[in-house]
Amino acid sequence: MVFWSRVVALCAAAALAGGAALAADGVSKELAPIPGATLALMKARAMTPAAPILIRTYKKEAELEVWKKGKDGRFALLKSFPICRWSGQLGPKLRQGDRQAPEGFYLVSLDQMNPRSKYHLSFNVGFPNAYDRAYGRTGQNIMVHGDCTSAGCYAMTDAVVEEIFILAREALQGGQPAFQIQAFPFRMTAANMAAHKDDKWYDFWKNLKEGYDYFEISHLPPKIAVCDKRYLVNVAFTGDARPDPTGACPAYQRLPIPRAPAMQEASTKPAPKTQAALVKPLGSVMGLRFGPSKPAYTAFTLGPATPGR
Repeated sequence: MVFWSRVVALCAAAALAGGAALAADGVSKELAPIPGATLALMKARAMTPAAPILIRTYKKEAELEVWKKGKDGRFALLKSFPICRWSGQLGPKLRQGDRQAPEGFYLVSLDQMNPRSKYHLSFNVGFPNAYDRAYGRTGQNIMVHGDCTSAGCYAMTDAVVEEIFILAREALQGGQPAFQIQAFPFRMTAANMAAHKDDKWYDFWKNLKEGYDYFEISHLPPKIAVCDKRYLVNVAFTGDARPDPTGACPAYQRLPIPRAPAMQEASTKPAPKTQAALVKPLGSVMGLRFGPSKPAYTAFTLGPATPGR
């Protein structure tokens, strides 16, 4: 609550200095209510405004998804938004000034929300994270923001970033310490992975896919750790061991993957014979063996209007 008191104070200061930007109803844009249509969606899906959120982004598809926790404790897709512009190529961000959008797993807390952004509204995705730092990645101020223009961030239209900001605000103000951002090069289906098997970042993307698959199966945010310069998904370390991003991984156990109810129901149905060869054990689907990945970045940024550029 201290943060939002500070937001109000900042808005008042901006008004004295020349005027804080106001929404159409005269309310400061960062304090606007959730749109009525979105509230109706929440009600239909047994969600509350203060429930935790999770964000997923896909460069190739130029989409940002907001998932929200329901009464059953699982996350369900609330809304998908178009990314107006993102920068760089498919692949991780490597260094400051490369105009590259990051890929990976990030956390956003209250202190990363910026109601006074020169790009309408914004929040910092948290690049570089522990994985990025392990590879010496550099960069700062990687944002999701408005104004539909960017040289290294995920840029939305002003109206879209307002709604995303408001949804994040309600979740963080409602008690969520930080929400997870999962930033991917594309939807990590078997077909898309096969289409990019010769890419130099393929091994890195296989590591990202472990977290992608965990969420697809469980509809719960994956527990992420970094050691040996790779992501570990859904593990428990022995004793009080703490992973060193650049050091060898301490002893750990793979935790059971809690399937979402729909997945549990599907798993009780026999697979058609024509598809039997495609059905793989859960451990294989998740790729829960984390082999060394090639240097890569894991964050999320916005830039050029055309995906793939």
